[in-house]
Amino acid sequence: MIFCIMIKRDIQKRIEARLGGKRAVLLIGARQVGKTSLLKEMFSGKPGVLWLNGDDPDTAAVFDAAGGTRLRALIGNNHTLVIDEAQRVRDIGLKLKIIIDQVVDVQLVATGSSAFDLANRTAESLAGRKWTFHLHALSFAELVAHHGLLEEQRLRPHRLVFGAYPEVVTTPGDEAALLRKIADSALYKDVLSFGGIKNPDAVRKLLKVLAWQIGSQVSYQELGQTCGLSYQTVEKYIDILEKAYVVFRLGSYSRNLRNELKKSRKVYFCDTGIRNAVIGDFRPLENRPDAGALWENYLVAERQKRLSNEGQVAEGFFWRTQQKQEIDYIEEANSALAAFEIKWNPAAKTRGQRTFLSAYPTATHTVVTSENYAEFLLKPPENDTV
Repeated sequence: MIFCIMIKRDIQKRIEARLGGKRAVLLIGARQVGKTSLLKEMFSGKPGVLWLNGDDPDTAAVFDAAGGTRLRALIGNNHTLVIDEAQRVRDIGLKLKIIIDQVVDVQLVATGSSAFDLANRTAESLAGRKWTFHLHALSFAELVAHHGLLEEQRLRPHRLVFGAYPEVVTTPGDEAALLRKIADSALYKDVLSFGGIKNPDAVRKLLKVLAWQIGSQVSYQELGQTCGLSYQTVEKYIDILEKAYVVFRLGSYSRNLRNELKKSRKVYFCDTGIRNAVIGDFRPLENRPDAGALWENYLVAERQKRLSNEGQVAEGFFWRTQQKQEIDYIEEANSALAAFEIKWNPAAKTRGQRTFLSAYPTATHTVVTSENYAEFLLKPPENDTV
């Protein structure tokens, strides 16, 4: 998969800065976002690197029976051990702990395709012994750095329809077929193979219903009635979809006003192309009734990528009152509060600015449109407080 090497990944410098210490480096993210390609860019051609793949039965067999002595012999004189798809190795957390504790001067790097695989399986064994990085599909900033701001702005309608998975971006003309393949991989290999999924048809139906409700508040009770599931099962399945990097949730922001919604949530797709693959709709943007919802999903997802790629710690919310006054996206970081209203139509009126700023007078407020969205998605100046 050499396509990812063509586009520089922002997270690479942050990973490289953590190499050479005693801690393992874990790189997690959805299938096909370029984890293997990124590591090949970093390590290919360099001496002293042992590359193993957890999907290889021989690798899994070696690790299955290996103790400290055999693992030391396996690594030999290599100073870097890369284990791709490490979650396939049984007791991977314990094996990595043995290497860290008993093999001197070796840098461990491991990848995994879902949070409920590698991250969970190493949580206890590698407590205090790892750095974890999340790789997303290509970000707006990475694409701007690759071919320029004007070109990426020109491609905005295309991104909203087909998203930004690396192979999709770099294979023009075959986007729909590639997205169907990626969506099937994410759904079947990660979500449906995860323990506890007793009704795969219901998961597929739930995912479609969520795809039609992007940008809107969702009720687990109503979703359950539509899909024939209990409230608790809907919540469990959405949690699994989130850990497989298919969707993510925003909760409602509530601190001051009695009439603020306190327990609502919105569900967005991590990639708009995957969302459109789920509902089987790749029509051009100008022919779509859901253009505004796609625009909101795209901007919120891209903002999340930006924060993650830069290593920033911030919490995202939305805000709404019982009178339907609303702010699409709220960001809280370092005690600073920023409100963003997202408008597909730059001339559209805002609905919650006055009430929100009255309740939270120290907050900033910005309307994000096609005219200024680059500022929202690119790295801010050093004096930016958000």
